[in-house]
Amino acid sequence: MAKFLIIEARFYDHLNDMLVAGARAALKSAGHKAEVITVPGALEIPGAIALADQRGDYDGYVAIGVVIRGETYHFEIVAGESARGIMALTMDGIAIGNGILTVENEAQAIARADPQQKDKGGEAAKAALALLALKERFNG
Repeated sequence: MAKFLIIEARFYDHLNDMLVAGARAALKSAGHKAEVITVPGALEIPGAIALADQRGDYDGYVAIGVVIRGETYHFEIVAGESARGIMALTMDGIAIGNGILTVENEAQAIARADPQQKDKGGEAAKAALALLALKERFNG
């Protein structure tokens, strides 16, 4: 049984609740444990993963958050830099599923977050599980 840390950037409570529920359900159905921590925003997720991974208490991570396009360039920075940070950690061998939604509006976010629709939280957890399986395969 593996232990996962779900890191959520809790900005939109109702959307995050759905994403976290999907991630928890996917991990539980695969027979694994999960804990949840909250960070201020999507930009802090990679740093939180890096800090948590230094302790070695977790086998994998699921990044959860929602970034909705606004009127300024800030959307591109948050979306791009959070993804870049997560990808850098993944390239270092950390099993991370990226469930940070980057959407145009709340309707798109709801469709993607809802476990009864696109279940992106569950998909992110399954991605983390797949990467952990590959890590175990290649590291013997």
